[in-house]
Amino acid sequence: MTALTTPDQIARYRLATLRAALKLEIAGMKRRGRSAYSILKDEGFTGTRAAVLQQLNDQLERPDHEQA
Repeated sequence: MTALTTPDQIARYRLATLRAALKLEIAGMKRRGRSAYSILKDEGFTGTRAAVLQQLNDQLERPDHEQA
């Protein structure tokens, strides 16, 4: 079991969760409430669902100390 103890770790985990939800949305799955795509757009990501997914992948591939 891993404990997320810093705000940066929690933010990265949240983005990873939104990335997984966005992948499911791209595959056609629906959900109640706001879509992961709309949440990510509100957080400053731009473009199509595929472009937002690519931006998320790029951001999450960077080590913790390089996060913007």
